[in-house]
Amino acid sequence: MNITRRHLLKMGAMAGVGLALPLGTLSVPVGRLGASALVRSPRVEPFTVPLPIPPVARPVHSHGGADHYEITQRVARQEILPGLKTEVWGYDGIFPGPTIEARRGRQAVIRQTNELPVPVSVHLHGGKTPPGSDGYPTDLILPNGPGGSQTAHPHGGHAPGGAGHRGHREYRYPNEHRAAALWYHDHRMDFTGPQVYRGLAGMYVLGDEVEDGLPLPKGGKDVPLMICDRTFGEDGSFYYPSLDPTLQEEPGVLAHAANGMLGDTILVNGAPWPQLEVSNTMHRFRILNASNARSYDLVLDPPPPGGRPFVQVGSDGGLLEAPIPHTSIVAAPAERFDVVVDFSRYPVGTKVTLRNLRGEGRTSDVMRFVVARGKKEEASVPERLAPDLDFPDPDDVEVTRRFRFIAGVGGGMSAINGEVFDPGRIDARPRLGSTEIWEISADPSHPFHMHLVHFKVLSRDDGPPGPYDAGWKDTVSLEGGSVRVAARFEGWRGKYVFHCHNLEHEDMMMMANFEVI
Repeated sequence: MNITRRHLLKMGAMAGVGLALPLGTLSVPVGRLGASALVRSPRVEPFTVPLPIPPVARPVHSHGGADHYEITQRVARQEILPGLKTEVWGYDGIFPGPTIEARRGRQAVIRQTNELPVPVSVHLHGGKTPPGSDGYPTDLILPNGPGGSQTAHPHGGHAPGGAGHRGHREYRYPNEHRAAALWYHDHRMDFTGPQVYRGLAGMYVLGDEVEDGLPLPKGGKDVPLMICDRTFGEDGSFYYPSLDPTLQEEPGVLAHAANGMLGDTILVNGAPWPQLEVSNTMHRFRILNASNARSYDLVLDPPPPGGRPFVQVGSDGGLLEAPIPHTSIVAAPAERFDVVVDFSRYPVGTKVTLRNLRGEGRTSDVMRFVVARGKKEEASVPERLAPDLDFPDPDDVEVTRRFRFIAGVGGGMSAINGEVFDPGRIDARPRLGSTEIWEISADPSHPFHMHLVHFKVLSRDDGPPGPYDAGWKDTVSLEGGSVRVAARFEGWRGKYVFHCHNLEHEDMMMMANFEVI
């Protein structure tokens, strides 16, 4: 028996009381696989397009300790592949969206206007945000004007206590936490995957005085790298295997993408396999894996003499206490790595390729750096980066919770502790100000993300944390096995979600609610 998500949601009353169905019974009909699984993008010569830097958004006005921005989500056409135009759904009509440069302790108020044909929700990923501005999956902005979907989500209704906002709404971000590279993206229930894929993602860089006082590379040597993968049609259009390409009614993907949509073209800041000319000095790269499902194992080819190609200075939640050298950077979807690369160890004229050891064929290359000129070094990486990070004390733990993430079999639904997402069900109720340990296990591979809180990884597979678990995190990769994290629930009472950040898994119900009480 094949049961689609639509059929399951029609049985919502049973799901709300704990309907349990065997994994593998919820599946996309095999006949819907289709020849589209064999789509291949037009060929692009790598390392011929300059690396674009997304524009920085400017406040429309500032007063009362807050900066006010206006962003319009709209359809536009953009040259991504050379010589072809791609229809994007973009913040201000561009992909990636404009970068927000915010300051700790100064509120950012962003008025989002929806001129797309479908509902949207905006989540500031990594932000400690009040629940009304967090981008809950059914707290939506409905399309502005006629012609768009008129329902808050494709199955009708809203989250309990929620409402759709017609045309626009304001999101208020207090920015009270440490400096960090965050990002904002769409979070509409059932359709996060295709809507992010079409372009709804942008960087949000939060700065503070601690970071300002460090001698790390600045200005043009502080470079965002939003890495993602896409597949394109022959005409340059994004190819995404939605069951309903209009994204108006039926959620879900064709069977070949049920375990995550993997594109065949690597984009950095929206450009295919770009090239960046650099001086023979240190550069800081804020790496974001903005892919729907692809993980990367990034290396420099050739590696610099003496090793230590990457020096990590920050993670999801900002600066580390001390720098950590890495031979490679393994980044799961939504993870951020703030790294410094010292190009002085390469002769001027050297071409250095950023490769992906987890890729095959065209996806094994990411971008290229060209050491184009000599310049005096003005930056350094200090031995001490940040003051005490005030990690949670495991002795203060009030509750230990356990959650198991399991993907469906044969293109089926995904579940946490055997249950699919229900906006009306609360799976954890941490107390405001409390510290909890969450033990997360996964089969097979899932990047775990919590809204509202940052956490500290305590252990991995009953051993010490892994090499990429340092610092404050909001997303952590599980490739089978388990992690234990300590989280402090601060800021606001209210309902938030945690979920797998493989966006196809998230859309297929691998998400749950927690409520801070």
